[in-house]
Amino acid sequence: MNRSMQWTVLAAAGSMVLIGGATAQSGASEMTFFLTSVGPGRGADLGGLEGADRHCQSLASAAGAGNRTWRAYLSTQASALNDPQAVHARDRIGAGPWHNAKGVMIARNVEDLHSAGNNLTKATALNEKGEVVNGRTDKPNRHDILTGSRPDGTAFPPVPPYTDMTCGNWTRSGADGAAMTGHHDRGGLVDHAWATSWNSSHPSLGGCSQQALRSTGGDGLFYCFAAK
Repeated sequence: MNRSMQWTVLAAAGSMVLIGGATAQSGASEMTFFLTSVGPGRGADLGGLEGADRHCQSLASAAGAGNRTWRAYLSTQASALNDPQAVHARDRIGAGPWHNAKGVMIARNVEDLHSAGNNLTKATALNEKGEVVNGRTDKPNRHDILTGSRPDGTAFPPVPPYTDMTCGNWTRSGADGAAMTGHHDRGGLVDHAWATSWNSSHPSLGGCSQQALRSTGGDGLFYCFAAK
């Protein structure tokens, strides 16, 4: 191969790298939904909603999508269900539509997201890097996703047995409390709507620590949506 041909090959290879990088960056900038690749590492203590939102924003920024305003899909509880201090996950994630890192639509709007027709599955609930997250049949199992929410995306009433479904509004990491979780892979022990729900399947067991979350198939992960 003469020198002229060598330069041509090198130039072509460089162009392919640039095109590939630009394509990946373009995909990330258009992403409006992801499942966190990692949690903060303190179990369900996410630093409250503010800390969870920061975590979403940080992961999105690292993936090239920091130009949007990211919100964690999490509810919080208050002294009564009609207490304005209670926060409903569905009310904090914007209007949609939402697409994953590959450009696949998850849902058109809030109602679609909370309907049986949404497109949230193991294959589509990708992390911010565009990767599939381990489900029930994988090791380790990471399909328990923190939400603290009922199936319609609203907070639980603060009455037994739902006194704490948010691990102290995402500030606990010990033996006390519990957090409602959903299954991003839509897999469960039985084929019932509650068992396969993406946002309201079962509470954590044994508290709110990282170890407790992992004992039932979780890892402190949660959903992030671009609100703006």
